[in-house]
Amino acid sequence: MTPTPPTPTVRAVLPNGLAVLLREVHTAPVATFWAWYRVGSRNEVPGITGISHWVEHMLFKGTPTLGKGEFSRLVNRHGGTWNGFTWKDFTAYFETLPAAHVGLGVRIESDRMVNSLFEPDEVESERTVIISEREGAENNPDYALYEEVEAAAYRVHSYRHAVIGYKSDLRAITRDDLIRHYRTYYTPNNAVVVAVGDFDSDALLREIRAAFEPIPAGPPPPPVRTVEPPQEGERRVVLRRPGGAVPIVQMAFHAPAASHPDFFPLLLVDGVLSGFKGPGVFGGEAIGARSSRLYRALVERQLAVEVGSAFRPSLDPTLLEIGATLRPGVPPEQVEEAILAELRRISEEPVGAGELDKVRKQARAQWVYACDGVSQQAVLLGSTEIVAGGEFLARFWDRLLAVTPAQILEVAARTFTDRNRTVGWYFPDRAAEEPVAISTAAGVARSDASERRSTAGGAGAAPGRGAVDA
Repeated sequence: MTPTPPTPTVRAVLPNGLAVLLREVHTAPVATFWAWYRVGSRNEVPGITGISHWVEHMLFKGTPTLGKGEFSRLVNRHGGTWNGFTWKDFTAYFETLPAAHVGLGVRIESDRMVNSLFEPDEVESERTVIISEREGAENNPDYALYEEVEAAAYRVHSYRHAVIGYKSDLRAITRDDLIRHYRTYYTPNNAVVVAVGDFDSDALLREIRAAFEPIPAGPPPPPVRTVEPPQEGERRVVLRRPGGAVPIVQMAFHAPAASHPDFFPLLLVDGVLSGFKGPGVFGGEAIGARSSRLYRALVERQLAVEVGSAFRPSLDPTLLEIGATLRPGVPPEQVEEAILAELRRISEEPVGAGELDKVRKQARAQWVYACDGVSQQAVLLGSTEIVAGGEFLARFWDRLLAVTPAQILEVAARTFTDRNRTVGWYFPDRAAEEPVAISTAAGVARSDASERRSTAGGAGAAPGRGAVDA
């Protein structure tokens, strides 16, 4: 049985190319307005890594008509909240307000799409803030290893770049670089606006047209042409540094984009391994994690204190990641072999009907959670529109329910090969001088969404694909 579908979404495209998605939800007098831009670390090159996140910070500094602090004052005065975040495939901003004031979100986002200020002193202030974020992330063992593993797994594709950027680039990026990036990507034809809540769609669409149609379309942004070549052998990294109490093992396998036929079978593979996370880019906390295969194989056997996996929709081919925090005294080789045993099992033995039904029930519960509240629905609508197109959610359940045990077996066998994996080990500083015997087994990778003014980090066993907040 498929979940009850949410309220239908009204779709429109303005003459300047701006895509508009509106969904009426009349359960409470609340509405949320979002602006999504097709720009993130995917669109960066060495020398300007982290620039998308930095531009996001600058859009909180005001415009000629609404100076610094005015956005926040207006939203707070009307009882709302607002924020923004950056990820590999997109940058997003939102205002959640009493429904009668949703037009304030329209006003703010249309203004800062073209009129944001990049005052020199503010640019330098944010340089300090972002470098501090970068240094804070480096002190997180999970994040530090996650970054090393991703950089090893991707040899050429820009997904290898940290969303927050590299410190040398953050020190060198200029105000002109930021303005150029802003003018290139912050155009109506490179954006999607999403509203969910207690409003009349026809009336709100008229308001959106009045605010955004006068903004001219820009040239098409530069395409991302680089394609990651097939991996031809296992890659490994070992990281030794201060911090952390126990070793960490991370593992990454190249995996398909959301548009690929293998995506849905592999989404169920991830659910079998560590519980279903959700239908969207950010998902949620895994449901059924304690009854999942990795938990039983590692945590219940006292090999790890936590373990998880992550696989999310993305615009380009991505990674399926597995991560474990080891129990004190447990050698990494033993944890790797336990993980690999589970990957061999799911690649060689069909998933039983009962286990598959359990994961699909978890997926139904996650779908309900993802549609519980206007902001959650807007995140799901906007992020999947960017990475997978409008049909992704419309056909989600048909595609998920059509997956067979044979397809799961085939996709797992193609994914979990030694040629396709990248392994990372992290050792706390005190273990740095100990000899390390590198086995041919595999390891782990992870990262979680963090709070405003902090970077995507790696706390927790299940590798999230966390965004960097403003």
